[in-house]
Amino acid sequence: MLSTLSVLPPDPILGLAATCRADTNPDKIDLTVGIYMDENGICPVFEAVQMAQRALIAEEVTKAYLPAAGDQMFLDQMKGLVFGDELVGDGQHITAIQTPGGCGAIRIASEVLAEASPDATVWVSNPTWPVHIPLLGSVGLKFATYRYYDPASHGVDFEVMVDDLKGARAGDIVLLHGCCHNPSGADLTLDQWSAIADLAESQGFTVLIDLAYLGMGKDLEVDAAGLRLMASRLGEVIVAASCSKNLGLYRERTGTALFFGRNSQTAAATQSHGLGAARRVYSMPPAHGALLAGRVLSDPELRASWEAELAGICARMNLLRNTFSERLTARTDRDFAFISRENGMFSFLGLSVEQAQSLRASRGLYMLDSSRINVAALNDHNMDLVVEAVASVL
Repeated sequence: MLSTLSVLPPDPILGLAATCRADTNPDKIDLTVGIYMDENGICPVFEAVQMAQRALIAEEVTKAYLPAAGDQMFLDQMKGLVFGDELVGDGQHITAIQTPGGCGAIRIASEVLAEASPDATVWVSNPTWPVHIPLLGSVGLKFATYRYYDPASHGVDFEVMVDDLKGARAGDIVLLHGCCHNPSGADLTLDQWSAIADLAESQGFTVLIDLAYLGMGKDLEVDAAGLRLMASRLGEVIVAASCSKNLGLYRERTGTALFFGRNSQTAAATQSHGLGAARRVYSMPPAHGALLAGRVLSDPELRASWEAELAGICARMNLLRNTFSERLTARTDRDFAFISRENGMFSFLGLSVEQAQSLRASRGLYMLDSSRINVAALNDHNMDLVVEAVASVL
């Protein structure tokens, strides 16, 4: 039976990263996978996470399953981190399910949405993270795209976005990136979030927010402002939150599906369907990352340490953006100021597919064919090499 299968093509991002690893060029530079790197090219472990891990190892006496919904301390802390104390209130209208990463949160959300509205269309931005469609489509939901990124201005083309979303009907789902849009780095303003809320109120569609980079754009409060506005206006949103980037728990696969509802009855029903989906998909949640995150977020000393380190990482990425923008502009006599206006890890450089492929072949500079790069992979050791390489094809 298995001999009937053919080999699938590699993932466009992970496959390219693997090609880079196999490249023998000693000067190769990998700007592909979205992982934060420090000045030495290392994905660091937060000091607060290290402290929490030492304490957990010393105190842990069992490896029994967590409850099906996950660790309660972690879930309670994630509600507050995402929605803020004012919107959380007594918490009875919000349910949360611990998941294997943000991917698991999106999958559980899609299962619940398919139960609630099996004929729904999911509206995703063009462009969006490539895994959104297979994660959501695996339960049979249909898709439509809304225009989002304007390559000419390197920003959000909000007017055409609104025109497209006018086609979303009651029962449909609109997927928004909470902050640090992947792959463009171009984010909605708070006024634009409000305008989308107007559409949701008048047309009746449901908003699903992928929150993969909270705290990596401006800061924890600014990055959450749009989704909090949406929750307060609509009374119903779904958030898929990840701890991979802002807590550095990439390999621990730590995420949360959060269901913000109008009342406790809706919350209970939503959670029951989410738990049923989790049982079908992966049965029980992984523990280690959530236990670490729960400790960090609930302990005042660890929380302060984490917030300070996260703020430093955010500031460094914004400095990288400004420096890279200035050096590219000076070297090429073209305007790359858009890079400094964007948020998070990613940016489109505006190169053609041929130019991006040429840089891989001739310079060992790896970016996606779309010229999407991970800005966080830049540092003082490689930035001038990247600038010179990009200038060579312009």
